[in-house]
Amino acid sequence: MGTSEAVLQAFSGAVPRPFCSEPYFSKLDIASPSRSFVRFGKRRGLRCRQFHNPSKSLQSGIGIRQFARKSASESLRVLRCKCQHAESASGLTAEDGKGTWFVDNAQKFNPIHDMVNGPNVLEFEEVEELKAEKVGLLSDVNLPAVGTVNNAIHKTSVTSVEDEAWEMLRESMVHYCGSPIGTIAANDPTSSSVLNYDQVFIRDFIPSGIAFLLKGEYEIVRNFILYTLQLQSWEKTMDCHSPGQGLMPASFKVRTVPLDGDDSATEEVLDPDFGEAAIGRVAPVDSGLWWIILLRAYGKCSGDLTVQERIDVQTGIKMILKLCLADGFDMFPTLLVADGPCMIDRRMGLHGHPLEIQALFYSALLCSREMLTPEDGSADIIRALNNRLVALSFHIREYYWIDMKKLNEIYRYKTEEYSYDAVNKFNIYPDQIPPWLVEWMPNKGGYLIGNLQPAHMDFRFFSLGNLWSVVSSLVTEDQSHAILDLIEAKWADLVADMPFKICYPALEGQEWQIITGSDPKNTPWSYHNGGSWPTLLWQLTIACIKMNRPEIATRAVEIAEKRISQDKWPEYYDTKRGRFIGKQSRLYQTWSIAGYLVAKLLLADPTAARMLITEEDSELVNAFSCMTSANPRRKRGPKSSQQTYIV
Repeated sequence: MGTSEAVLQAFSGAVPRPFCSEPYFSKLDIASPSRSFVRFGKRRGLRCRQFHNPSKSLQSGIGIRQFARKSASESLRVLRCKCQHAESASGLTAEDGKGTWFVDNAQKFNPIHDMVNGPNVLEFEEVEELKAEKVGLLSDVNLPAVGTVNNAIHKTSVTSVEDEAWEMLRESMVHYCGSPIGTIAANDPTSSSVLNYDQVFIRDFIPSGIAFLLKGEYEIVRNFILYTLQLQSWEKTMDCHSPGQGLMPASFKVRTVPLDGDDSATEEVLDPDFGEAAIGRVAPVDSGLWWIILLRAYGKCSGDLTVQERIDVQTGIKMILKLCLADGFDMFPTLLVADGPCMIDRRMGLHGHPLEIQALFYSALLCSREMLTPEDGSADIIRALNNRLVALSFHIREYYWIDMKKLNEIYRYKTEEYSYDAVNKFNIYPDQIPPWLVEWMPNKGGYLIGNLQPAHMDFRFFSLGNLWSVVSSLVTEDQSHAILDLIEAKWADLVADMPFKICYPALEGQEWQIITGSDPKNTPWSYHNGGSWPTLLWQLTIACIKMNRPEIATRAVEIAEKRISQDKWPEYYDTKRGRFIGKQSRLYQTWSIAGYLVAKLLLADPTAARMLITEEDSELVNAFSCMTSANPRRKRGPKSSQQTYIV
């Protein structure tokens, strides 16, 4: 479908810039962390050298260690190396000697609330004193009515859950050369099998990073952004094959290793995993997209735009975009990926064009357009970015959308159509409509299907893809409300006893055997196959806030609060209603903790959600209107010099 010159001219203006809340961050240290790094060896990693007695290496290394939960008075003290840097990647840092980190003076201001933040963390003794004072004050006054007492008890219980969550989130922090750099995936003291849950995952850290941003603790997010950037596109290989330039790792681990040729010294190494060590050897497609989204959120929340304006960060954004925008054999504007490239990282029939990747891709494109500095080297990539945004939004809104009206159209599709103006463009056979969908689809509401390929539509409801399509404005305003309408209509299926169902319905029987390969972890209504994941609360909350329907998220959070702390913050829940803790679920899962905290913080201050929301661009709307009104017929002939969109 061709586009007019007006469509192309719509994107000829300057690149939009994000707002800057406060100018004080211009004084922060923005020196490149690469000056403190030593790169060498076939197996590359970021290294921080330190010299000390080898017998004390366990005391000076930081690593990531599994530990049993201790009492608050014996809170975990993360040991850090003694090395000194001329320039730090994290700027100024203050530490109270007890493993509790404070933001420097310049970062005590929260531009979202326009007020000065108090200390980010209270010492345990101070908290106990405050509690004691409150108890003493209550003992001196008349008792309130019974209803008031119940409300107070409920409020106190919720507050204690939040306090517990913050304590565990900070205990999960990982340090590299004395600076906080991320949070481990899980800290389950009951599990003897660590696997890779002791690593810092990029996708898992996103809710943790958002929680720290909302709390005004910017240092750990800044460090995470800059250090993970240093791990981008390193020469990790599998079977003599290297990944594409620009790929971000799925995770990394801090290791303390002996220094080559010197037994009296050790060094800390950031060891990334691009999927060559993962179960199934799955390379992450979503890591780079999440990294861009977090980078924008950091700038909007902190007001520190110096990070995104750095040359190395600008280069990192461009490398991710070039990898995603590279020409290939595919005819669609959506990203073509193998199975398991995202949160669902096991075989679940996602290969092709899964919705979750498309929603994150669209969001990352919009975020990148805000952050890329207008210069000669950026002109071509910005032009390609704008072209892809138009084509991608049209493709998803037009062909992935399903509601009762669209379902009736598919039910009456004619097949084997050959022409540019065919109605059934992907040759979908009406018999593909599953029996469950006929009964499940409500009269009011709709959603985006999970996948679309020639002669194949995956009609499953995938939560993250639909929720982030609302957040990123990939869908229209009407479609956004329809998705929330469907969630309300199908509350018993998608929320039930524990929010939120990762997908619906689960694969069962022979379908489960064929599609998952009889995966024993993805049995029906477990793990990625219809399990319930508390971490999805934060995406649900942002989507509800954006559409001015926060009561939906509030109701879901209240359901989670009844159990999640007592159940020790599981990774996921099993059964159709989410009644059982997952059979292989890790306890004290960091992104379950962080997802709950982000939901609570955003519901308390909905305006803070704007750092993650991307509104629909007026220029994009105009270009989209031109595409939908254009004649779908195209004549074969020499390639036009004008840009065209394939939809």
